Amino acid sequence: MQDKKLGSLIDIAIEREEEAYGFYMGLYARIEDESVKDTLKLLAGQEQKHKEFLVNYRSGHLGPDSLRLTDVVDYKIAEYLEEPDIKKDMESKDVYLVAAHRELLSCNFYKALADLHPDGEAKEMLLKMANEEMKHKEKVEYLYSNTAFPQTAGG
Repeated sequence: MQDKKLGSLIDIAIEREEEAYGFYMGLYARIEDESVKDTLKLLAGQEQKHKEFLVNYRSGHLGPDSLRLTDVVDYKIAEYLEEPDIKKDMESKDVYLVAAHRELLSCNFYKALADLHPDGEAKEMLLKMANEEMKHKEKVEYLYSNTAFPQTAGG
């Protein structure tokens, strides 16, 4: 019974990772700035790696300790700034803010699923996936802050 529940959760998580990949590649197609496109391609690739991890985990090729929880800096930018509308030729800072909102939603999705489960393998795996999404959020919020507020020659 527990294995079926975990398998169903992993199937849902795989769908979410596929959706995230599609989201980033769709955004990639709308953007002209090559450096932003490179970042979106990198994010899409990370979502593919999450999917591969989940598929391998579901098939038993990876154990529950395959992902590790790591410390993440949460700048909380997405929590305080409104998500901009997606449009062609967005400013790079807005692309990063959209991505931060997307990663926050993904993190919250995994945390909410984890909250529905008692302590154990399913909860642990979901919390680790939430942590992975927070690592992405950290990256894009860092990019946002450096793009929206660039360093000047004076300091």
